[in-house]
Amino acid sequence: MKAMSANDAKTQFGELLMKAQSEPIQINKNGKPVAVVISVDEYKSVEDLKLSFLQARVAQAKENIDSGNTVDGESFFDELESGQHD
Repeated sequence: MKAMSANDAKTQFGELLMKAQSEPIQINKNGKPVAVVISVDEYKSVEDLKLSFLQARVAQAKENIDSGNTVDGESFFDELESGQHD
């Protein structure tokens, strides 16, 4: 991933927008990453993936409930927060 300083991103905003159409651009402030600029298409793809993941989790949860394979709520949310799943 290419990177730009926050100051360069500000002074070269048009160039930043053009570069972001082909790849994500990391923005650094004081040498530390603070943001990533991506194209609208890339953003939509990420959102679609998140939605698909959540839909799959809901479908799996419904199957688990129907089959009596349940866990307590705290365990479920701990698993969800950790990113681990069956």
